[in-house]
Amino acid sequence: MIPLSVLLFRRQQPSSLRPVIVYLWLAFLVNVAIDIIMAINIYSGTQNLSNNPLYNIHSVLRFTCFSFYFIHLQKNSFAQLKKLLALFGLVFLFVNFGFFEDFFNRESFSGNLLTVEAYLLLAYSMLYYLAELKDDENLFDGPHFWVVTGLAVYLVTNFFVFLFYMPMITVDVELAINIWNVHNIAFIIFCLFITKAFYGSVRHQYSV
Repeated sequence: MIPLSVLLFRRQQPSSLRPVIVYLWLAFLVNVAIDIIMAINIYSGTQNLSNNPLYNIHSVLRFTCFSFYFIHLQKNSFAQLKKLLALFGLVFLFVNFGFFEDFFNRESFSGNLLTVEAYLLLAYSMLYYLAELKDDENLFDGPHFWVVTGLAVYLVTNFFVFLFYMPMITVDVELAINIWNVHNIAFIIFCLFITKAFYGSVRHQYSV
C-alpha cells in the first residue's frame, strides 16, 4: 500500500523523507510478492511455495530504511546512540541467522527478527521524541511527526504479536492467524499516518 501523495508529490518532498519513500516502494513490492505466492498456493491447492522468507526480507528492509531515516533526521541529537542501534541490529542479524535460525526457513518467518526490529525502531522513535521535546518545538509541525508516530503505533501494536506469534502457532494455529489480522490492521494505520505526513507537507508547501 503506497500513499497516493507519495506517487504524486514525491519530487516536492524533503530529502530527509527519501528513506521512507524507498521503504514504501520496497514494502509494496514485497507485499505483492507475498500475496501472489499465497494466491498461487490457494488456487493450486498445494503449499509448494513459501512466502515466509519474504516477511524476514521485509523486516530487514524496514529496519534498514528507517535506520537511515532516523540517523539523518536529527544529526546532532543522540548521533552515536542511533549508530549503535543500527550496529546492534546488524550484529543481531548475523548472529541470529548465522547460528540459531535459517533466514530462508520455509516453515515460518523469524519471530526473533521481527521482535528485535520492533524494539530497536521503537528506541529510535523515543529518541526522536526526546530530541523534539529538548528543542522545545511543536511536535505537530512537519511530516516527520506523523511518520514517526505512525511507525510507533505500528510497532507498539505488534511488539507482542511478533514476540508470541511463533509459540501461538504451536498451540493454536487458528488463533495465531486471527492475531495476525491485528498486524494487518496496524500496517494499514501506519500507511495512513504516512499518507498524512506527505499530504500535510505538500499542502503546507503550497499554502506558504
